Amino acid sequence: MSVMRTKSVEQSISETDDPEFALKKSLSWLDLTVFGIGVIIGAGIFTFTGKAAQAYAGPAITISFVVAAVVCGLAALCYAEFASTVPVSGSAYTFSYASLGEIVAWIIGWDLLLELALGAGVVSQGWSSYANLLLNDVGIHLPSSLAPLTKDNPGGQFNLLAFLLVAVLTALVAWGIKESMRVNLVLVAIKLFIVLFVIVAGIAYIKTANYTPFVPPAKAGESASGLTQPLIQALLGFTPSTYGLGGIFAGAGIVFFAYIGFDVVATTAEEAKNPQRDLPIGIIASLVICTILYVAVAFVITGMVKYDKIDPDAALATAFKDVGKSAYATVISCGAVAGLTTVVMTLIIGATRVLFAMCRDRLLPSGLGRTNPRTGTPIRITVLVGAIVAVIAGYVGNHVDLEEMVNIGTLAAFTLVSLAVPILRRRRPDIQRAFRVPLSPWLPGFAALASLYLMLNLSVETWIRFLVWMALGFVIYFAYSYRNSRLAGRAREGEVPSLSGT
Repeated sequence: MSVMRTKSVEQSISETDDPEFALKKSLSWLDLTVFGIGVIIGAGIFTFTGKAAQAYAGPAITISFVVAAVVCGLAALCYAEFASTVPVSGSAYTFSYASLGEIVAWIIGWDLLLELALGAGVVSQGWSSYANLLLNDVGIHLPSSLAPLTKDNPGGQFNLLAFLLVAVLTALVAWGIKESMRVNLVLVAIKLFIVLFVIVAGIAYIKTANYTPFVPPAKAGESASGLTQPLIQALLGFTPSTYGLGGIFAGAGIVFFAYIGFDVVATTAEEAKNPQRDLPIGIIASLVICTILYVAVAFVITGMVKYDKIDPDAALATAFKDVGKSAYATVISCGAVAGLTTVVMTLIIGATRVLFAMCRDRLLPSGLGRTNPRTGTPIRITVLVGAIVAVIAGYVGNHVDLEEMVNIGTLAAFTLVSLAVPILRRRRPDIQRAFRVPLSPWLPGFAALASLYLMLNLSVETWIRFLVWMALGFVIYFAYSYRNSRLAGRAREGEVPSLSGT
């Protein structure tokens, strides 16, 4: 009856064939790669590039993107090994259940719900800002109370556009994973076209003088205090730096948000046709492609506009306005609308698949997790997740800054997954692994430390909110999940009740 009880890899895999809890296996490596690109390229490339270059790193923001990519890449290798070894829906939650124990699996699942649901809500609000601008351009103006809350519209109370977006995408996700992927493929193609358009069109307007100095001289940054200061500053007295070497790493912490999402590929493991081959390809290929595009865009934008003149809120569109190409800015805004749509959809899919895995293990009510025979999707969970995200998008996100909460939930999952790789290798060396992380346990250990370091750079306020969220999770676990788990009362390893049993 220990909270550290584990469910074997074999048991997890065998449960994917249960007709009441079976997901349709229809995704190829190309679907998974497009899925990953769809969720990674979004708010980060359209907003955080300019913000980090202008305030932290200057033209060296290109290095910041590489640093953030290295941290994510280390975690991606760990995800790839687990996803190919345990090709079961639920991503890090399922992986940790097989290696670290039930209580750790619950913590990671609870973290992932925080990352994915809040992330979908946050990005949908970014989408609504671009969509509202396009509506205004064609003469359609929403009432101020229903328009997105911005500095130009402080009276926004309910974000109608974000709410409607989530409602439509929830219906699409409930319809079927393959249908969702077809829409995703079209929108990702549009998004990639816009990104490549920025790179190709912007090259003609690069001024090499804007790259000097490539690494601006370091200077003291504004020191935050109280609950808004980074936790590492509160604990050790470190003060933030702007530009210089410290600015490059500070910029990496900011643009990290731009990479969030590659791990969502692992949540669809159970729906892959050949997960042992396709999942590592999808996870790693999507991260590599997005890193190349991010570095190229950052290089072009800092070449078009002097780093200290970059608009931190709309760097890409404003850069072209500054060189007399306002029409290009409109095209970029259209691309942002298409691009952010795919991010919201894939985050909703990820949240439903994690919750589905937790329901199948009866850590949450199992009735929610039953799949529809026609669509092959867990419709009840999808509607539940969609309703929660819609509330966050329409109302909660208008009043609470949620971006850092998304980051801390993601990094916590990265840390625990990285630690779980060498643990599962030691406990189950007999399991066939289609992909293996090199230099284990040193590389996974470094990945965990790198993720933990970025967590310490988040604010004290974010840590307090995170601890409150985790406390709520522990209350639910010990009040319901611990007693209702399918592993409750198990006599020996491997003796797990069937999914259809009572």
